[in-house]
Amino acid sequence: MEWAEHKGIALTHIQPGKPQQNAYVERYNRTVRHEWLDLHIFESIDEVQQIATEWLWSYNNERPNMGIGG
Repeated sequence: MEWAEHKGIALTHIQPGKPQQNAYVERYNRTVRHEWLDLHIFESIDEVQQIATEWLWSYNNERPNMGIGG
């Protein structure tokens, strides 16, 4: 939070128990959990970073995007 304050960025938190107030992020978090996080037992932070990088590239470049008719 100190970093955000230093940069002049105001942080706004959603109300507890109200994930619909942040639906896009909540949906992305669910997708991350179901599509790769729950599928692996990681041995190291480096392994997590590698798998996350590969998954994110695929998520952004290969999978259909329903928002643009995919």
